Amino acid sequence: MIAIEVHLDADAAAAMARDVREGLRSDPKELAPKYFYDERGSQLFEQITELPEYYPTRAEREILAGRSPKILAAAGGPGTLVELGSGSAAKTRHLLSAMRDGGRLETYVPVDISEEITHETAACLVDEYPGLDVRGLVCDFERHLERIPDGDGARLVAFLGGTIGNLYPGPRADFLGRIASLLGPGDHVLLGTDLVKDPARLEAAYDDSAGVTAEFNKNVLQVLNRELGADFDLDAFDHVARYDEANERMDIGLRSLADQEVRLEELDLEVGFAEGEEMRTEISTKFTRPRLESVYAAAGLEMCGWFTDAAGDYALSLARPAGPQPPAG
Repeated sequence: MIAIEVHLDADAAAAMARDVREGLRSDPKELAPKYFYDERGSQLFEQITELPEYYPTRAEREILAGRSPKILAAAGGPGTLVELGSGSAAKTRHLLSAMRDGGRLETYVPVDISEEITHETAACLVDEYPGLDVRGLVCDFERHLERIPDGDGARLVAFLGGTIGNLYPGPRADFLGRIASLLGPGDHVLLGTDLVKDPARLEAAYDDSAGVTAEFNKNVLQVLNRELGADFDLDAFDHVARYDEANERMDIGLRSLADQEVRLEELDLEVGFAEGEEMRTEISTKFTRPRLESVYAAAGLEMCGWFTDAAGDYALSLARPAGPQPPAG
């Protein structure tokens, strides 16, 4: 069975205009990374995941391919998998297959911003997993997290891809706290996080030799040109990616190559950039196990599982609501 609810904001264009206006007026200037992902941006990101320098996707896939049964056992054998930012569910199939093989698979809840991809993925999955119920949600999960349906049994809420690292500490704590408030007895959250490592490796992962990441980063300007009538000259900006050791995160942005004025017609806004000025487009926080345990604790969660790839580059961690747990079985 397939049931998909759509909860997209009617004022998505207004929300984008508001976000961009606020970001361009801040000091330093900043754009939200979610605006990378138009059709071209999504294609470029898929290319990034296959680059030799970009290890996170391969590392996460390695963990899921080899450890999904153990992850599910540590989570108490859930029958429902909820995935935030589900996309095509490519990596998630390892969890779904392990749930099926264990005789537990009942429901998959994909949560994604793309209605088209959610419908396509749901149709594929009910063919691949006979008897599976798909209860999809098309929404901005950061805004509509509380629309995730309750399950009849234990649920596993998966937030993969290291996306949690794109949030600043305050919003990250709020987001995990909201997830914690949705978890019932026996529910767990599975979080994908990149780990602290040699800065040279981190910087190479976000500034590849083929220039695909730079093209992906600049694509956000193309989105603003199209959606907001802006006149950004993509050749007037350089891609910048550096590791911030103090905050243990990658800092990604665009550097203006000259003094310039940019007009955004739909916002009736003109913005000046000085030569050398940088506009942040993304952060990507890296974690250690103790740091992540502290992040969980602040959100009312406790870590109960830790799974890394063979190289120790990346981790999937399992957490549950803090406090007494229901009896097994």
